[in-house]
Amino acid sequence: FYLKKLKPIPLLLSNYEWQKRWVQSKHRSDYGKFRIGAGRFYGDREKDIGLQTTQDTKYYAISAKFRPFSNEGQTFVVQYTVKYDQHVDCGGAYIKLFHEDLNQEILNEDSQYYIMFGPDICGEHKKVVQVIFNYKDDYFFIKKNITCETDDFTHLYTLIVRPDLTYEVKIDNYVAESGNLEDDWDFLPPKKIIDPDMPKPDYWDERETIEDPMDKKPDDWDQPERIPDPDVQKPNDWDEEMDGEWAPPLIPNPAYRGIWKPRIIKNPNYNGIWVQPEVDNPDYTPDPDLLISFPNSYRGKSGTIFDNFLITNDEQYAEDAGNEMWGATYEREWKRRERQDVVYNKINEKQEPKGKEAKKEKNGKELNVKDEL
Repeated sequence: FYLKKLKPIPLLLSNYEWQKRWVQSKHRSDYGKFRIGAGRFYGDREKDIGLQTTQDTKYYAISAKFRPFSNEGQTFVVQYTVKYDQHVDCGGAYIKLFHEDLNQEILNEDSQYYIMFGPDICGEHKKVVQVIFNYKDDYFFIKKNITCETDDFTHLYTLIVRPDLTYEVKIDNYVAESGNLEDDWDFLPPKKIIDPDMPKPDYWDERETIEDPMDKKPDDWDQPERIPDPDVQKPNDWDEEMDGEWAPPLIPNPAYRGIWKPRIIKNPNYNGIWVQPEVDNPDYTPDPDLLISFPNSYRGKSGTIFDNFLITNDEQYAEDAGNEMWGATYEREWKRRERQDVVYNKINEKQEPKGKEAKKEKNGKELNVKDEL
């Protein structure tokens, strides 16, 4: 964990020392356990270690304390890296910031937090970055959809909140979403509301086209759709007493032109679609201190592998730190993946062995491939 302008506080990653800093919640006996590790896929086994979950289909609750702070009058940045070490069907890799009075021993899903931030996956259709703020003891979700990363590489997630109430969400140091807090969260009532005292005027015409009032139906228009076939005569042996009254069969009328409709023209009185006027909302009161929080001094999480936690008031510092810490890890992972792809291609090559020597040579190559993997 790092705090800008404070002496860096490294995450203690030895098998025993990290447990002095991180406190596992005892609220539930079935919470999943953490360990320090780099996972199954990594760029460097020693350099890329992080706080890793160890059990599938478990809830996790762990926290670390840091120096209390307030974001009043300054930019707030929280940043960390996360890596899914295996395919995730449903699971969150988000972090939370809590009040300094949090009892770490009983941390649980009902513990009040100020910020929840990070990737959250559930099924094929929910792969989002959650950004949830606590405002006046209620939780507000971001109204925009931010897609998170789902591969097995390490990714950097950054949340920036500025004093002018603007924000940015970055993934891998690229802006994934930005905007204004009032616009993208429903913290406050809307500034404007529909004017209930301004109904649509009676004269207002929303019809863009109308029937031409000058278009008249021709006098010979009305014709039956079917007429008796003039080419069919009553049979000579037709007995009306025995066979009933004879009637010729009906055929389509060539003079029939369908149901008459007047032509359509542009409405000369078209006023457009009525838009209800808005007025100032009497219930709206701007809050210049929106999201100025009480002192925060804990963070907790659930997910896969976490590392490179940072809280700062300097956006550039966070970006540089991200490039230095996450960037190096990401580059190592890409290089390793490229080497693995080469090896997998070798494995998939079909080569017919020719004699004992060729077989020995092939077996030897397979051993080298395994060692390289």
